[in-house]
Amino acid sequence: MKLHELQATPFSRKKPKRKGRGTSSGLGKTAGKGTKGQNARTGGGVRPGFEGGQTPLYRRISKRGFTNPTTIKYAIINLDQINSIKETDVTPQLLYQLKIIKDKKHQIKVLGNGTLATAKNIQAHKFSNAAKLAIEKIGGKAEVI
Repeated sequence: MKLHELQATPFSRKKPKRKGRGTSSGLGKTAGKGTKGQNARTGGGVRPGFEGGQTPLYRRISKRGFTNPTTIKYAIINLDQINSIKETDVTPQLLYQLKIIKDKKHQIKVLGNGTLATAKNIQAHKFSNAAKLAIEKIGGKAEVI
């Protein structure tokens, strides 16, 4: 097949219906719009979702979801992460400087996964029972801020 041999297949290109071209055309006089009313006018019609003045569905359905502005977010740290720190006093500022926690705004909770090799004084907002026991067992101090 060559470029000059290309042509459309028969009936593949349908001509549009010509509206409002006389009564014998099938779509004359009112051009398929019926008689009178908002939809028969030029530029007539209503926006999507309009229900004739009735409160539309998108306003009747209850909205879902709620974001609590006073929620407290915790950064979770395990004992094995604290074990890798050389300092004996572990504070939130130190954890942020060492990039163990990513956000200063988060409160810190220490969990008991892993073990401690040396006694450390740990300051955090919350401790799990297992973490508190493990810290105090080795001679460290779990201080709640």
